Amino acid sequence: MNKWFHPDEIAGKTVVIGMSGGVDSSVCAALLKEAGCNVIGLFMKNWEEFDENGVCNASKEYQDVIKVCEKLDIPYYSVEFVEEYRENVFKHFVEEYKAGFTPNPDILCNREIKFKVFFDKAMELGADFLATGHYCQNIIQQGKNRLVKGNDPGKDQTYFLYTIKDSILEKVLFPIGHLQKSEVREIATKYDLATKNKKDSTGICFIGERNFKNFLSNYIDFKDGNFENLAGEVVGRHTGSAYYTIGQRKGLGLGGQGEPWFVVDKDIERNVVIVERGENHPALFADELWANELEWVEKDFSRSLPLKCRAKIRYRQQDQACTIQSIENGVAHVAFDDSQKSITIRQSIVFYLEEEGQNICLGGGMIQKRGLTHFEQSKEATKA
Repeated sequence: MNKWFHPDEIAGKTVVIGMSGGVDSSVCAALLKEAGCNVIGLFMKNWEEFDENGVCNASKEYQDVIKVCEKLDIPYYSVEFVEEYRENVFKHFVEEYKAGFTPNPDILCNREIKFKVFFDKAMELGADFLATGHYCQNIIQQGKNRLVKGNDPGKDQTYFLYTIKDSILEKVLFPIGHLQKSEVREIATKYDLATKNKKDSTGICFIGERNFKNFLSNYIDFKDGNFENLAGEVVGRHTGSAYYTIGQRKGLGLGGQGEPWFVVDKDIERNVVIVERGENHPALFADELWANELEWVEKDFSRSLPLKCRAKIRYRQQDQACTIQSIENGVAHVAFDDSQKSITIRQSIVFYLEEEGQNICLGGGMIQKRGLTHFEQSKEATKA
């Protein structure tokens, strides 16, 4: 049972909608009002920065929230979690980059801000439910609240929400999870909302789109170093190893005749970025990985192992068939049916399982170690 398709259960309920100033949360507010809920718009300010004219970017977004709420005739408030965001999300983001990894702040922001301090604030305001504009669904299946993929495959956001617990899901609504993005735009036009033609936000969670190198250089002192190939030959110079991630092709500044260069590994201690030519180079592919910091949507994850399911090792990837072979000491061993390209340490792997016609998000973890690449396997075979 999808909560959203049973408006009789939410009519008359108080629902706080997290409003960002974008079209998705604006449409959520409109749909909740239409369903007969007592709707409260709540904007959160998590990042404080001013543009060249001295205007705070968050203030611009809040002005759009005000326009939408006044159009819909619903009350609205603003809350500030700048300190919480800095301490629990941004500091971690910077430390991960310093260590040479490529973090995903959206996942941490959902866990530490949106579905923690922001959720608590909504409950303090007397909310029966918190609603957000995420493209995912919350269903009740076998008596449990489950996180399900959104119906728009190009917008599904369950990858960023795998840390949410079923105890929180009990009090969460995703009003647009069953819609296509085009339908959301149509509804915004129908209600003549101020955000109807506003482009989608991109970039770092709550910080936005900007010159990434320039932004990071404000917080991390990067040092130039060498690009090397697997033979240890220097093939160029880089501007700081933290700027590069496994599988990256663009922005390397490496030329010469032959196929394009790709990042295949990094040696952080030596400040070396390892590259090879060709998008199908065997150093880019591996068949298994190990993941720790596991988070399961179900409070008591008790699936029988080995478990055949599907997984994503990055947001835009298609689901990949795999088997969770074992979980020992909080570490999951995952083997894929097909070799995976550019497995990246400290990125998230998120697991899915088809049950009763629903694509359930089980949870996920942080990639701790990848198996031998095909290049490394060939070297081992040669030694043998």
